Amino acid sequence: MRNKFDHIELDKIDLAILRILQEDGRISNADLADRVGLSQSACLRRVKALEEDGIIIGHAAVVDQAAAGFPDNVFVQITVEKQTKEKLAEFEKKVKECPQIMECYLMSGDADYLLRVIVSDASDYERLHMDVLTALPGVSQIKSNFSLRTVTKSYVVPFRA
Repeated sequence: MRNKFDHIELDKIDLAILRILQEDGRISNADLADRVGLSQSACLRRVKALEEDGIIIGHAAVVDQAAAGFPDNVFVQITVEKQTKEKLAEFEKKVKECPQIMECYLMSGDADYLLRVIVSDASDYERLHMDVLTALPGVSQIKSNFSLRTVTKSYVVPFRA
C-alpha cells in the first residue's frame, strides 16, 4: 500500500529541521537556520515546503492536561452495531464534537474504535460515559480502562532514513 508521502524525498537538512522543530516549536528561524547550516531565507523556504507538502501539519503549544483540570486518561474501546460507511461517518462526526475525546482510532480486532479521553476523576468519567459515550450513534458496547500513570509520552515523530 502506497503512502501519500512516498513521492516526497527528505534530505538530512529536512530531517534536522523536523527534529529541531518538534523539540522546540518556538525556535526562531534565525536560530533554526544556524543549527542546520542554511541561510535564513533558505531555511524558511524549506519549512514552508514541509508545510505545503503536509509533513508539518500545524504548530501548537503542548498543554499539561492536569493543569487544565483533566489529570486522568481513560482508554475506551467502543463496538458499534453496524460498520457501514454512513454509520461510521456519523459516529466519527459526533466523536469530533467532544473536547474531552483527545484521540480516536478506527481499529481492527475486538473493538471498532479506541478512544483516549481525559477526565478530572471517576465521577467526571461517569458523566462523560452516560451523557456522551453511550449517546454516540450506533454504540453497542463500551469497555473502559483507567490509566494509572503515564510512563512515556512523546510528541517527536521519528523519521525513517
